[in-house]
Amino acid sequence: MYYRTTYLVDIVRERIGRVLKLDSIQSGRAWVGADLLIFNTWHWWTHRGKSQPWDYVQDGNRIYRDMDRLVAFYKGLSTWAGWVDANVNPATTKVFFQGISPTHYQGREWGEPNAKRCYGQTQPLIRPRYPGGSLPAEAMVKRVLQTMSVPVYLLDVTFLSQLRKDAHPSAYNRDDSGMDCSHWCIAGLPDTWNQLLYAALR
Repeated sequence: MYYRTTYLVDIVRERIGRVLKLDSIQSGRAWVGADLLIFNTWHWWTHRGKSQPWDYVQDGNRIYRDMDRLVAFYKGLSTWAGWVDANVNPATTKVFFQGISPTHYQGREWGEPNAKRCYGQTQPLIRPRYPGGSLPAEAMVKRVLQTMSVPVYLLDVTFLSQLRKDAHPSAYNRDDSGMDCSHWCIAGLPDTWNQLLYAALR
């Protein structure tokens, strides 16, 4: 079953508008009893403007117009971790968390300061390190996973995906709908993610 709840924590429509509740995870009821749970969330926390599905953020009793996205992500992920620890039986349910899927909006991150986003990139990087370094959200995920009592397998796809600046729709996007440096469409990278999951399941 595919269950879409992009922030893991709840978004509730209230009198003031749509509220992202960092300490509420009522949607978790749909996950109880599953044999296998695979979670993924960071991609959506950076959305702003029309692509942001909430108007306010609630942290405990406080309501904010907005807050630092990494802080909000950490708080929401901590709520998710608490839910997993309280509701998942590791003897019957395996839990996976897909690591941070990177973007390629700025060429300087991969050593090409004059590159216009990922447009026209046709070759992966062949390096032992990504020039732009690790992503702050990676550290947040690892920090939260270390606090959990239920074992969660981290599908760490970040570094190998950083090297694939050539795997976004980019120049291969035939419908001319513009740049997309955060999704993946070229065969190879998503398939590798699936192979890693398959190997972990075996």
